[in-house]
Amino acid sequence: MRSKWVSGAIALLVATALLLTSCGPKKAEEAVKVRIGEVTRSLFYAPEYVAVAKGFFKEQGLDIELTTTPGGDKTMTALLSGGIDVALVGSETSIYVQQQGSGDPVINFAQLTQTDGTFLVSRKAITGSFDWNSLKGSTFLGQRKGGMPQMAGEFTLKKHSINPQKDLNLIQNIDFANIATAFASGTGEYVQLFEPQASVFEKQGKGYVVASFGVESGHLPYTVFMAKKSYIDKNSAVVQKFANALQKAQNWVQASSVEDITEAIASYFPDTDKEIIKSSVKRYKDQGSFATDGIIDEQEWNNLQDVMQAAGELKQRADYKALVNNQFAEKAKQTVK
Repeated sequence: MRSKWVSGAIALLVATALLLTSCGPKKAEEAVKVRIGEVTRSLFYAPEYVAVAKGFFKEQGLDIELTTTPGGDKTMTALLSGGIDVALVGSETSIYVQQQGSGDPVINFAQLTQTDGTFLVSRKAITGSFDWNSLKGSTFLGQRKGGMPQMAGEFTLKKHSINPQKDLNLIQNIDFANIATAFASGTGEYVQLFEPQASVFEKQGKGYVVASFGVESGHLPYTVFMAKKSYIDKNSAVVQKFANALQKAQNWVQASSVEDITEAIASYFPDTDKEIIKSSVKRYKDQGSFATDGIIDEQEWNNLQDVMQAAGELKQRADYKALVNNQFAEKAKQTVK
């Protein structure tokens, strides 16, 4: 009798356990790792860091591995070789890849910044409005030839009837990482710089921001998330989640104060004073450098190619529809609030 009772009790316990197991919470799906390679660590990319820091990628079930791969060539090499899944770099690099005849084109799928991010810094303070003609005959410390900053710089100079090669002494053979140091040591009367270095120089009295190349060169797909077509085709759901997280970050940046944005991204710039971060973020936000959504419109794409063409870096114009896929960004804009 006791044996039957024990057997019955065990059976009841097993049944209860099975019932609880079947009714209990399902095991959470494992996060999908996405490896991002950013061309540089920059305050210009604030919405990217917001998306990571505020957990927007995590909410979408994505585990982001963010690495900095200095230089567009290194970033694109990492993408093409499979070292990263997604690259954050200038759209011009996707055009360069196409010009080289790649069988697996690199597709732009979400825009992060929509203007150039550099500023014209003068060694001397200038009172009143800046006259671009004052650059003529000066020594100008520019950016690397073929890169988007240099092309946007030359485009702006030509817009103001200045021939970069004839009207000034243009220096562009200094590595990106050493441009600010070269200017600080006495090279050049003007220099083209990103933030936060422009704000740092102003604080130190070593230079003064007199104009914005971002304002002057207009809207273009300056920094964009891109991936190989084969990756997008195989991982369309992941790419959509990526675009959703980015859109949420872009919405947050647009709605938030400079102070709140600074707090959100400060950990990514541990060696930069918070007041400098604030100054840099404010400049970029005020001039509309942070894209409000990931959509790359055709007018911006054409403006990009105008800039490249003016710099002599475009063999032939690239088909917008062949290198841009807006379906993910468009859906994110419609659904993410």
